[in-house]
Amino acid sequence: MNDPFGEAILDYFENGKASKIIVNSNYTEDEEIPPSWFFRTEKEMPKIEQEALKLCRGKVLDVGAAAGCHSLILQKKGFNVTALEISPIAAEVMKKRGIYKTVVADIFKYSEEKFDTILLLMNGTGIAGTIQGLKKMLDHLKMLLSENGQILVDSSDIKYLFEDDDGSFWVDLANPNYYGEMDYEVSYKDSTSTFKWLFIDFENLKKIAAKLGFDCELILEGKHYDYLAQLKLKNEVPV
Repeated sequence: MNDPFGEAILDYFENGKASKIIVNSNYTEDEEIPPSWFFRTEKEMPKIEQEALKLCRGKVLDVGAAAGCHSLILQKKGFNVTALEISPIAAEVMKKRGIYKTVVADIFKYSEEKFDTILLLMNGTGIAGTIQGLKKMLDHLKMLLSENGQILVDSSDIKYLFEDDDGSFWVDLANPNYYGEMDYEVSYKDSTSTFKWLFIDFENLKKIAAKLGFDCELILEGKHYDYLAQLKLKNEVPV
């Protein structure tokens, strides 16, 4: 199985260093992610992630936990945390780092427990892949929420990628889909993986969430078109 993220995380965990992860997309080329990014301390995280950790309550599901940097912080603070990760290599690293509850699973298929907080950080909407995938994911997450539970998710509005020097925006007419639906190719050494990855602006997230019966609140905006949102189920789900 090609698992560039997992292999990079393992190398960094075992050696204290690792080559950069290379990311190409339909809009960008040769972006680099240092594997150390998955091992950040709370102080090294952006304010959006710090705020999300402060808002966690009850039993927490950390979706797409990677090397477990968020799960470890919450666990040390006394939270009952389940770290969910699709990469078995990354999950093994989390176990070795001391995370008590680590699950290897696809979030779209996971339905074992209910949680008071579902955490989706590091552009958590990306896991959905597309707008339709986001609708499917949020609909599935409803089943994993306890009464009065919350979803904390971050994303970015990448409209800035299409901004001209005069401040106007151009549209890729060859792509009829939402501009935040990106095709990713990620490489680490000889391992390569391709997948869809979704960035979504807050207003569209709010509209989609409302149709699925969620109240969606903007909690915090970052410095680069990024934001943190909190979703809670309404008392009555609209028909």
